[in-house]
Amino acid sequence: MSYTIGIDFGTLSARAVIVDVLTGEIVSSASADYAHGVLSRELPDGTPIEPESALQAPGDYIQALVGSVKEAVGLSGLMAEEIIGVGIDATSCTILPVDAAGEPMAFHEVYRSQPQAYIKMWKHHGAAPYAEKLTQAAKEACPDLLARFGGNISAESLFPRMWEMKEKAKRLFTEMDEYMEVADWIVSELTGAKARGKRIRGGCAAGYKAYYRPETGFPPKALFDAARLSRKEFLEKLPSLVVPVGQAAGRLTREMAFELGLAEGIPVAVGMVDAHASVPACGITGPGELLMIIGTSTCQMLLSEKDLPVPGICGAVPGGILPGYVGYEAGQTSVGDLFAYFVDNYITEDIQRAARAAIMDTHTYLSSLAAKKAPGESGLLALDWLNGNRSPLCDYALSGLLLGLTQETRPEDIYRALLESTAYGCRTIVENFIRAGLPVKRILASGGISQKNPFAMQLYADILGMPVEVVPLPVGPAHGSAIFAAVAAGSSGGGYDSAEEAIRAMGCKERIVYRPVADHVTIYDGLYRKYQRLCRIFGEEEKDLMHDLRRKK
Repeated sequence: MSYTIGIDFGTLSARAVIVDVLTGEIVSSASADYAHGVLSRELPDGTPIEPESALQAPGDYIQALVGSVKEAVGLSGLMAEEIIGVGIDATSCTILPVDAAGEPMAFHEVYRSQPQAYIKMWKHHGAAPYAEKLTQAAKEACPDLLARFGGNISAESLFPRMWEMKEKAKRLFTEMDEYMEVADWIVSELTGAKARGKRIRGGCAAGYKAYYRPETGFPPKALFDAARLSRKEFLEKLPSLVVPVGQAAGRLTREMAFELGLAEGIPVAVGMVDAHASVPACGITGPGELLMIIGTSTCQMLLSEKDLPVPGICGAVPGGILPGYVGYEAGQTSVGDLFAYFVDNYITEDIQRAARAAIMDTHTYLSSLAAKKAPGESGLLALDWLNGNRSPLCDYALSGLLLGLTQETRPEDIYRALLESTAYGCRTIVENFIRAGLPVKRILASGGISQKNPFAMQLYADILGMPVEVVPLPVGPAHGSAIFAAVAAGSSGGGYDSAEEAIRAMGCKERIVYRPVADHVTIYDGLYRKYQRLCRIFGEEEKDLMHDLRRKK
């Protein structure tokens, strides 16, 4: 018997799963939280952080790696030699600067109080002004490239974040050796490829977050010239070798093998973006099946044989998800984050007591109350933009809105309106793909919310007007990384020679299907048209109103 291990570095923790290579069965799993969580107000030493920031401490990732893997290996009862490969995924663009030896710059005493030296999480929006400038430069200099990435340079992408560092921490920008995705950095730690020239950049993150395309490379000089930046200066700070998904990045060092309880020399797969790694885990091998990974945020992933420009998406990258297909990514920045924000800040003690009395967590209790209401009964409509809009508007200066409040409005009404708003936002993305010429024949869902909240999934089916098939995977990204680990091992190492073979054997085949209720679909079609009007007004015609309010002037 052979097994692989996949490690997913999420927003708040690392999760490791060990998977049977023949059946896809999860043998064991474990997680470890990041000690400092998300740094949004101050660094560990008390240094204040600017608004719109979301940072993390690099050391937390290594501790979580070791903690989660050692526990998963221990729980599995397996011999180290039975685990034939390692796969890594992480949120993205989640990046950190490293020195010539591959060590995080935040470890240097001189930079321990410099926020730009820490990991910038995917939801860090401090680079939004630089993204706007790059977008304008791209419209002038390389509109064809821009068209492949939704028509906008995202504040969640690499180059705006590098530019932010260059402006706010010039010495750090000059002295750092490279700016690395967390997944690539972890891979370099595991394989010992820490030195300049040995580090690699995984093709997945390079494509979606650094605008790399296999046929043309990184963005052209014309883009940087139009933004009055030096392309050479920026690209010198990136690993020079981009390696496609599904390949081995290197082999596990003796030191890390001892630390993790694994065998020395087993292959380590190229790092993936977390959402993209969920696609193989859910058993998807080809076009037409849209996957929603619903968690803190939502990513919508779709494969196609066509390479088309699609407005408002995060990217279209050949081979970015699976070899042989163009992988399309869109997304929503605030989903689980939105629900948690409401519960953490606006739910009164009497509701929390009632939830405890009902032996439910607050989210489940509010969902149970909301489920008693009919569609449209509350008279509320919300925009799900508390973290800005990722797709299809690509505008991170937008903010949330709740319309229709009266003195009769109850907390569960607001909670339901927020759930509905994220489903409306998802529908705009699905329709955007279809208008662009990419059929959506099935909709699958993965991620924590899809499994924890059946009421929410029924809302999604009713609002989308299509069945939603939930894939009951406890940790989809880690499972997908374990699949890519089997591909990196190859048949000679006990794995598979192609991604398709590995997915058919190891991908999850179980589905929980939520079917739309016809009467609800009719009501929600009308409400969705009103949602679209709000999007046009506040996201296009009067967007300056939201921008001005968010500037707090």
